[in-house]
Amino acid sequence: MIQYLTTHPWKIVEEGFQQKHQRSSESIFSIGNGRFGQRANHEENYSGATLQGSYVAGIYYPDKTRVGWWKNGYPEYFAKVLNSVNWIGIRVWIDGEELDLATCTVNQFRRELDMKGGWLLRTFDATLLSGKQVRVAAHRFCSLADDETASIRYSVTPTNFSGNIRFEAYLDSDVSNHDSNYDEKFWEPISSSAAPSSGFVAARTKKTAFDVAAGMQLSATINGQRIEPQFSFSHRDFFAENTFEYSVSEGQTITLEKYIGLVSSLNYEKETLSEAALNAAKRAASIGFDAMLAAQENAWANIWQLADIQIAGDDEAQQAIRFNIFQLNQTYTGEDARLNIGPKGFTGEKYGGSTYWDTEAYCIPFYMSTKPQQVARQLLVYRYNQLGKAIENAAKLGFTDGAALYPMVTMNGEECHNEWEITFEEIHRNGAIAFAICNYIRYTGDKAYLAEFGIDVLVGIARFWSQRVHWSDAKNMYVMHGVTGPNEYENNINNNWYTSYIACWCLKYCMEALQYVEQTHADAYQTKVATMKLDREAECSRWQHICDNMYFGVKEGTNIFLQQDGFLDKELRPASSLNAAERPINQHWSWDRILRSCFIKQADVLQGIYLFEEDFSEATIKDNFDFYEPMTVHESSLSPCVHSILAAKLGYEEKAYEMYMRTSRLDLDDYNHEAHEGLHITSMAGTWMSIVQGFGGMRIVNDELQFHPMLPKKWKGYSFKVLFRGEVKTCAVGEI
Repeated sequence: MIQYLTTHPWKIVEEGFQQKHQRSSESIFSIGNGRFGQRANHEENYSGATLQGSYVAGIYYPDKTRVGWWKNGYPEYFAKVLNSVNWIGIRVWIDGEELDLATCTVNQFRRELDMKGGWLLRTFDATLLSGKQVRVAAHRFCSLADDETASIRYSVTPTNFSGNIRFEAYLDSDVSNHDSNYDEKFWEPISSSAAPSSGFVAARTKKTAFDVAAGMQLSATINGQRIEPQFSFSHRDFFAENTFEYSVSEGQTITLEKYIGLVSSLNYEKETLSEAALNAAKRAASIGFDAMLAAQENAWANIWQLADIQIAGDDEAQQAIRFNIFQLNQTYTGEDARLNIGPKGFTGEKYGGSTYWDTEAYCIPFYMSTKPQQVARQLLVYRYNQLGKAIENAAKLGFTDGAALYPMVTMNGEECHNEWEITFEEIHRNGAIAFAICNYIRYTGDKAYLAEFGIDVLVGIARFWSQRVHWSDAKNMYVMHGVTGPNEYENNINNNWYTSYIACWCLKYCMEALQYVEQTHADAYQTKVATMKLDREAECSRWQHICDNMYFGVKEGTNIFLQQDGFLDKELRPASSLNAAERPINQHWSWDRILRSCFIKQADVLQGIYLFEEDFSEATIKDNFDFYEPMTVHESSLSPCVHSILAAKLGYEEKAYEMYMRTSRLDLDDYNHEAHEGLHITSMAGTWMSIVQGFGGMRIVNDELQFHPMLPKKWKGYSFKVLFRGEVKTCAVGEI
């Protein structure tokens, strides 16, 4: 763990400036509004280690795949979440000397993310090389109330001198991605312009031809009184700037307010984009910073009214769950059905893509319970709309007759992940998508979804599984070879229990769904059968035969399911036996050593037991948990939450709490030493699940919501609300 942040129930606070943590703080203090987001880079120039990052939802670039040896079926590109226009830039000069925290002496530094109100504030005192001292306050937010706008209030106070303060406020689209495979820049300029107190830039992505435009509007005050400085302005390709200089007396505060409009061609015709950006900036400026901030705080108050989880007696746990809920709501608001929940959200570039199986397995439960029903529904429709691409993806790997393989990583439905053991083999992702349909219907009661959209997806997935298994004469059963389970520390394995189990479940559920649609939506059923060219009798007969004759490995004489063939041949030892200096092992061991070890990256067998808990006795759950959990190193962000939920069910209160703290503070305490790359947004939904489904024991039984809560010893109490079939339900335990 790396702990340098102050504990507060509603805030993330960094006291004192430590350059070694700067990139991690840029991730942790990120802000966004579902439409765009910004890492917590400094507004002023910073010459130290930094990852400048501004991201616009849905905008990507198909970076050419970088592999040592091309294999048939590889995707041609890896979709990159693009670093976009730098809209926060304000260079500051003090009597001709530039303010730069990498070269100044920094005192009284404080960075504060207010999760209740949705804003970021940075304050510090700095002594420049000349000895001149200034006090700075930089306050900003991305507006939820008007998601095309953002606002910055930047104040400078000379504390031991009188002199000239110069502001250079700019927009810069000449940016690059840290993770570019071939050091290529992904943008080309379209237009730019500047006028007194305003400017705009517009740029276009290469290949995909997405346009993004940013506009700015500026105003200034001295001690809160409006001034009319003489702006000088300029522009060039990718860049627009406004500059002014003002004589400020010791103790006076000069403030620049920078209002931003940020729009893309996803929502506007390209020829109107720059005008839309400028209009949005002007709209924000006309409202003013204080009124915009009030609207921001009101928008967040509406979110917290339902989404908040209260924990009494444990401020670290309280801070952590609110941080997770806050980041989820910054990333995806449900306003646009074309968008999804990227694994890093607006906090970094790693992983690329906007859609992983994480959405279906982890995020949908959160959005079903904290948002109106249509938000989760449109996440499912998102996959339905990409079914054609999923069929194309399967066809590239040799599958036929409408078999669908959803991508591991995607922007538009095409697979764009280029590690062979995942692209070709981590096929359990198909199962998560089918499970999400079932989970959504079970939670919302929206059975009409099956006839309208769901059945098409389920049939495509069932056809894939039917072709992916093969008959083993040696075992006289169906087997599934050459797969990678959720535990990515084992590749190209045979008979992965989780993958085989969820495949059979998908086949059974598809057959049930077909029967339901036939009985309740006869006309739709006939249309679907014709469109899909479904030979129901023949296909269902094969599906049933697979389910009845699927091979599942079991440790002889026990209830323990074998993660895959040969697992017991490994040297089995607990993760506690590892040298702490070698963890995380993925940052210290060679890959072959990891693959030969027994150590588990994330829940695999336990992932299946979590999803299909009702299929197993408590004794079976306990035996498998006791066997696999000690060997799990939790080096996937998706792992601790599942263990926390199962531990709570088994009454393992200390383990449930340990795993909750690990999942909830994964980024705040940087367990895996990778916060500098961005946050683990999708696993944050698992953190929410670890309280609601874990400690709260929330389950759906006979179409009714039930709670079987437990109270960790370190907590005095907790409470949360969920929206279930149009009604708000409350679970409160202990003293709140």
